[in-house]
Amino acid sequence: MKSRNTSQQNPDSEDKYTVLLPTYNERENLPLIVWLLVKYFGESGYNYEIIVIDDGSPDGTLEMAEQLQRIYGEDKIVLRPRPTKLGLGTAYIHGIKHATGNFIFIMDADLSHHPKFIPEFIKKQKEGDYDLVSGTRYRGNGGVYGWDLRRKLISRGANFLTQVLLRPNASDLTGSFRLYKKKVLESLIERCVSKGYVFQMEIIIRARQLKYTIGEWMLWSLRSVPSHPMNAGIGIQGPWRPS
Repeated sequence: MKSRNTSQQNPDSEDKYTVLLPTYNERENLPLIVWLLVKYFGESGYNYEIIVIDDGSPDGTLEMAEQLQRIYGEDKIVLRPRPTKLGLGTAYIHGIKHATGNFIFIMDADLSHHPKFIPEFIKKQKEGDYDLVSGTRYRGNGGVYGWDLRRKLISRGANFLTQVLLRPNASDLTGSFRLYKKKVLESLIERCVSKGYVFQMEIIIRARQLKYTIGEWMLWSLRSVPSHPMNAGIGIQGPWRPS
C-alpha cells in the first residue's frame, strides 16, 4: 500500500530522510509520534520514511505499528522488528541496513523529542553541510522539562567531565535526537563497540576522532511523559508544545 500524497513539493528532491525509531513498550506513544512526524515532514515537503524497530514489546507495540502502516502506507512506515530486546546501538545497526534515505534521523519514540524541530535540523545541516547535527540541551535556550534536580546534576556532570577529558567538540553527548549523513553514520557504527545508551556518547567521540563536522541545534527535551499522552494533552505542555 502506498501512502497518501499529503506533502508539498519536495524542496530538495534528491534528498530522502530516514527516521530510525527503536521501540519497546511504546504502544500508547507510537501513534502520536508517528502522526507528528508525518505532519512536520509533510508540511516541510521533504521525502521521508519511518523505520520502526520494535524489540519484541509485550504491550502490542508491533501490532500498533502494523495499524499505522496500513494508515500511512508501506512506503512511509517500514517495519523491521526483532524478536527480543537487544540494545539501542544494535537497533540502529539493524535499522540502517534497511534505510533508503541518504540522511538518517535518530530519535526516541517516547515523545521526549518533538518532530517540529526536524525542519530546523535539516536547515542547520544544509547551512554548513555538516556531517551530523546533534540536538543539544546545554546551549542557548535548550533544556530538559520534567527532570528533578538530581537527574539534571548527573547529566550535566557527565557531560562536563567528558568535555574536560575528551574534548568532543559537542555540548550534549548523551542526547539522542540527531541527524546524520547516512554514509557518516555507517562509518561511525562500524567503529563503535557500545551497545546501550553509552552508544550515543561514543559515536560523538568517534565523529571527532574521524574529523567529521558537527552542528548543534538547541532544543527542549520532555522527560515527564504521562501514561496516556493523548488524554493528558501532551502536545500542549510546557516548552515542548508546538509553535
